[in-house]
Amino acid sequence: MRRIICLGNALFEGDDAGPKVFALLSARALPEGVEVIDGGLGGLGLLRFLEGTERVVFVDSTVGLAPPDADVVTLDPARVAALASSGFDHAAGLPYLLKAMPLVLDTPTPSIGIVGIQGAHGRDVLERAATLALRLLGEPSATRGTEVPS
Repeated sequence: MRRIICLGNALFEGDDAGPKVFALLSARALPEGVEVIDGGLGGLGLLRFLEGTERVVFVDSTVGLAPPDADVVTLDPARVAALASSGFDHAAGLPYLLKAMPLVLDTPTPSIGIVGIQGAHGRDVLERAATLALRLLGEPSATRGTEVPS
């Protein structure tokens, strides 16, 4: 099983890119064995979607993790996990989930990809993010952070 988990708050402009990409992907015919999930603000509750999964790509809004002129980027999961604080609170989000994942999963840790959407996001940016998420889903070795040109 391979999954794309779209994160964010659909009701808060600036954190709504993930839910918008979820809507785009939900309207598409996805490859066999691929599931798209609206992860919302699920935090550690998303661990259940990682169990027994070979590859997961997260899609989320980002701030300050990419060059200012980049709108759609891939991010290094280790770099994002390193942003986790030592405690768990409402702001923990994806960094804390990535940090906790190898410590609590009963199955092997899935290969992780992250698509970050930075700044204002029109339909063209969201479409590029959706396409990148699908591409990363098929590329288990594509976990290094690399900018995707706009």
